Amino acid sequence: MSSIYIFLSSVTSYTISSLVLLYNPQILHRDIVRRRKCLHISHRGGAGENYENTLGAFHHAVKLGSDMLEIDCHLTKDRHVVVAHDSSLLRTTGVDLLIKDTFYNQLPLMKTTQDIEFDPGTFYHGPEDVNNRKIPLLADVFQAFPDTVINIDVKEGSDDLIHEINNLILKYERESLTIWGSFKENGSLKCYRKNPNVGRFFSMWGAVKLYFFFYTGLLPFIPIKETHFEILLPEIYLKKWTAQNFQLSLTHRLTFWLVRNIMNRPALIDHLNRRGIQTYMWVLNCENHFKQAKELGATGIMTDYPTKLRRFLDDQ
Repeated sequence: MSSIYIFLSSVTSYTISSLVLLYNPQILHRDIVRRRKCLHISHRGGAGENYENTLGAFHHAVKLGSDMLEIDCHLTKDRHVVVAHDSSLLRTTGVDLLIKDTFYNQLPLMKTTQDIEFDPGTFYHGPEDVNNRKIPLLADVFQAFPDTVINIDVKEGSDDLIHEINNLILKYERESLTIWGSFKENGSLKCYRKNPNVGRFFSMWGAVKLYFFFYTGLLPFIPIKETHFEILLPEIYLKKWTAQNFQLSLTHRLTFWLVRNIMNRPALIDHLNRRGIQTYMWVLNCENHFKQAKELGATGIMTDYPTKLRRFLDDQ
């Protein structure tokens, strides 16, 4: 009987401690670093309204009051850091080349018609102006937007790419205005080791561990080195499946319901926000999804349509 009593007492104490710290993390974590809060985030600069990841898109988004530009980077054959999402140039330029095998001055112009990944069946049709269709250097982006927070997805997570990006961050004194990382755990850790003063988003494996710690009650006791959490809103994939005429079975719908309820927990988002870890949801392209993000308590919303998000936020 005494062992059962001890067990129940221990479980009760642990549960109460976990809940108290979940809503009062400052008791245990006193070294909370607050970074500039970013509510309006433009995905690839606003891929639905301009050529993705281009200076034209970035200027448009910042003019609308975007707090953060979300971009992607690769390294060319001559070690220039360029802003582009895909390692291959085929989708955006129509030329079947890899960025890593191409010199910067040989990069082709972007096609005038671009697909919008998170708005399936929709395309951006842009002007034929040469300057608007150039793949930009990260250095040019840093120079053009010295006061804008920039989130860099370090594609492939290579040592050389991370080294060159860090050199540019230091050169333009952007440690407090840059967030970087990789969805691959190895690349994410390389970023942290290279420069721990730069904000870093969770890798995919980091996110899995985060949810494990949350549901086991361990999260309030665990130190967190990441500064930003990109939260997936599962509804965006429902929209993609619907656009592709994919027939959802009862099993699919139950799985979706389970995933949505596991991932989108207001208590988790609130805890991270209290610990100074910004939470932003991606990639949301309609008002209903904007509302869901606000209701869940996310600190930021990432979109392909910065004008649409601006109108929504202004209405709020």
